[in-house]
Amino acid sequence: MNDGGIRYLHLTSEREALEALKKADVDPYGIQAMLPKMFHLNILLEGLECRVANIIKQEMLSLGGDAAVARGTVACSVAQSDVILIGTLKQMRRFAEKISAQPFGLSMISERLREILTNVFTETFMLRTSRREMILGERTLIMGIINVTPDSFSDGGRFASPEEAVEEGIRMAEEGADILDIGGESTRPGSDSVSPEEEMRRVVPVIRGLASRICLPLSVDTMKASVAKGALSEGAEIVNDVSAMGFDDDMAKVVADSGAAVVLMHMRGVPKSMQAGDLSYRSLRGEIIAYLKERIKRGGDVGIDPTRIIVDPGIGFGKTTEDNMRLIKYLGEFRILGRPILVGASRKAFIGRVTGSEPAERDEGTAAAVTAAILNGGQIIRVHDVAKMKKVATMADALLRA
Repeated sequence: MNDGGIRYLHLTSEREALEALKKADVDPYGIQAMLPKMFHLNILLEGLECRVANIIKQEMLSLGGDAAVARGTVACSVAQSDVILIGTLKQMRRFAEKISAQPFGLSMISERLREILTNVFTETFMLRTSRREMILGERTLIMGIINVTPDSFSDGGRFASPEEAVEEGIRMAEEGADILDIGGESTRPGSDSVSPEEEMRRVVPVIRGLASRICLPLSVDTMKASVAKGALSEGAEIVNDVSAMGFDDDMAKVVADSGAAVVLMHMRGVPKSMQAGDLSYRSLRGEIIAYLKERIKRGGDVGIDPTRIIVDPGIGFGKTTEDNMRLIKYLGEFRILGRPILVGASRKAFIGRVTGSEPAERDEGTAAAVTAAILNGGQIIRVHDVAKMKKVATMADALLRA
């Protein structure tokens, strides 16, 4: 052997690790034993009691792993500590088992840790709508945007009639869209709300027209329960709610009763004011994940099965340019929610701030954001230019699965 025979293995999934072991002609029993040792994980537990943090550190050390705790934790001179678990997948699983019957809330940590370890390594998802079942994760799905509004930031006022919007949807379907998202109210920063009646007047004819001519899943982009109900009755099967069912108290019941799928997105505030004032977060991704986890639970409480839920970190909704880029870079952290991830970065202002371009000239920046989102764990991308982004997604998928 010479130096040319030594190299670093960059493994990003269980599938890649399995392929490496098989290529090395490892015995099947060896593969089973070694595969969990090939992933080094870092898992953050926030705000634990000092005594709990100390127990966790000792248990991880006993298994050959470790746990980083705040200064002063060992002497309990601090009341609480965040804890970073450091170890292999095998060590994490053994740790979860070891603390499963221990007191001080450790059994609950064990249960949550087991769930996280399952979710992080889930590569495909079942998504159920009111009309079909879909497998997500085998390739990236393209959600085409149809805004039937006069004031959307990128294409407001483009469609003067429902007929023109329907023709645009048919064109997007021909270009390779997998889902069409129809919205009748702009959610750009600073936008004003419209009445449910006006929103219905804009979206229902388009959904009715598309449902009669194509077989793609149709999504209605709305925060209002009455609009969602009307759209679902005309052929929509997904509700894309930027308020995660928080704006209208009746939305959760409409989704549950209809059997529709729902996109739960994070937004701080409302579109009118979301980019005003203090945009800082104590823990950007931690706060968004906690919010989406609570909204998933809220859905379950009213009868919305998790297989009907998609999550969206809310790029551009109450975040700075740097926040938006970090969300895409660390998108994989949202895998712990155990649901498919939708990313809507298309032509947004943060891209313009980086590239210095107007909305219609942001396709190259959008392509870069879309590629990064796919490589970092996104399953659905919401875009304006279906034809171009379909090619981008196809190439990103090929890179991801090479």
